[in-house]
Amino acid sequence: MGLRRLIAVARGDAPADLVLTNARIVNTFTGEVEEGAVAVAGGRIAGVGDYAWARQVVDVQGRYLAPGFIDGHVHIESSYLHVDQYARAVVPRGTLACVTDLHEVTNVAGLEGMRYIMACARRVPLDMRFVVPSCVPATDLETSGAKVEAADVRQALRYRSVVGLGEMMNFPAVIQAADDVLHKLQATRGGRVRDGHAPGLREKALNAYLCPLIGSDHETTRYDEGLEKLRRGMHLMVREGSSEKNLEELLPLVNDGNYHRCMLVVDDRNARDLLHDGDVDAVVRKAVRLGLDPLRAIQMATLVPATYFRLEGMGGISPGYWANLLVLGDLKGLDVQQVYYRGRLVAQDGKATFDTRLPEPPPVMRGMRVRPFSVHDLALKAGTQPTFPVIEIVPGQIVTQWRQEPVSRSNGTVLPSVERDLLKLVVVERHRATGNIGIGLVKGFGLKRGALATSVAHDSHNIVAVGVSDEDIYAAVMELVRLQGGLAVAEGGRVAGSLALPIAGLLSPEPLEQVAQQLAELERLAAGLGCVAPSPFSVLSFLALPVIPELKLTDRGLVDVVRGTLVELR
Repeated sequence: MGLRRLIAVARGDAPADLVLTNARIVNTFTGEVEEGAVAVAGGRIAGVGDYAWARQVVDVQGRYLAPGFIDGHVHIESSYLHVDQYARAVVPRGTLACVTDLHEVTNVAGLEGMRYIMACARRVPLDMRFVVPSCVPATDLETSGAKVEAADVRQALRYRSVVGLGEMMNFPAVIQAADDVLHKLQATRGGRVRDGHAPGLREKALNAYLCPLIGSDHETTRYDEGLEKLRRGMHLMVREGSSEKNLEELLPLVNDGNYHRCMLVVDDRNARDLLHDGDVDAVVRKAVRLGLDPLRAIQMATLVPATYFRLEGMGGISPGYWANLLVLGDLKGLDVQQVYYRGRLVAQDGKATFDTRLPEPPPVMRGMRVRPFSVHDLALKAGTQPTFPVIEIVPGQIVTQWRQEPVSRSNGTVLPSVERDLLKLVVVERHRATGNIGIGLVKGFGLKRGALATSVAHDSHNIVAVGVSDEDIYAAVMELVRLQGGLAVAEGGRVAGSLALPIAGLLSPEPLEQVAQQLAELERLAAGLGCVAPSPFSVLSFLALPVIPELKLTDRGLVDVVRGTLVELR
């Protein structure tokens, strides 16, 4: 009966549930603006044109009506927010659909954790679609809380709302045609999307990576790299997250011939940035500010991801499509004034008008299993050479540079240097109580005192900490063990502030505003200790990611990402 009634409303023979009149309608199919009304029935659009017969008529008074934004690549765990609060953050900003790769939760809690988040997603006015995490763990150079094999991928592909395979991060294994990754890729048959992750891949290595028909990349940071990937048939995800800033470099690539293969995504954005800057709307707004045509920018955040992921009925304003609609004051400032999800008003003037209750998380998503250790176990006893490998942060990126820096030693122990911004970096295994502790040096935080720690550490999410002294690092790590996960700042051997993330060590059950305020306070404390890195906890969270060049640190030691091996210290 629903389809029959929808067609009757479209013909004008039955009243709509809702008609939005006097609208400037953003047509993402043709890249133009039409004037008219939109009729809605049963949560779907019945027609665009001359409609007025409805149970409810809303005059939008010449404002713009656009389809809801679709974030084509996001890890919601990086927001620190549980699903209900994540929706409260992004829906009022106009994001009404997203494709999320839950490899953060899955690395901690396996498919049971993924199923829990999917169950929560069904309770919010946000069309969350999922890709199956392809690399749990990302490599064998770290310790994760779970492992996903090809059989698990095949099982998860049958879950409702799953649209494909998540980013294939183990690109060296694809290039070398390793059996385990090929089995996962071959499990994704029947036209399912295979997302990619190919930082810096060029020429023959890129060709080899694309042979399994991997379709996208969000790790591109350079213009010429992006151009080559577009030429080789990839969809380019241009991202702008809390610690990944690629928009300015890649936006000049977009033109009339390739925009339909380019989309604007967030990837990782924390609660503070979501609350104060925005979500996909912030990326679209910045793209327009940098010179992209507003209609083109909206297409890249709606129709392009909908087409790539085959999200039926999304990405445009058209008969039969879901009535996920935004009322905008203008296209450049992109002020989202009203948000309709399936024809129901769910946000007004930046505020959510919905409330959600979520089920309790399963036991597998609670607890920290850290083998007891002492502050003395944090000494960096390695090598005898006059120089030591140092991870150098690249501002605005998650790639790092490998530096060989001269270091001082005392009784065989490598000493950090505050004066030279060579700080101690530590990764403590927290899933299996192995006792593994990776120790190295990092440059780019600028800390003069104290330490920072987080249990959000891509991708295996062990505890990662940076600090000036072992005592402060130990205090920050122990605070996270006490909280069952989170963020912490320590100074003088004491905890100065913390944010609890007790759900898988990744998510907070607290309201958006509270999480954003606590995060802002921790960043203020970090700045007071001399930290110069913006969004320092987001930056810190990527220093243990052994699939992003050049040098990273896991619980098993320093990783040469290009070679895919542990660094042998001499």
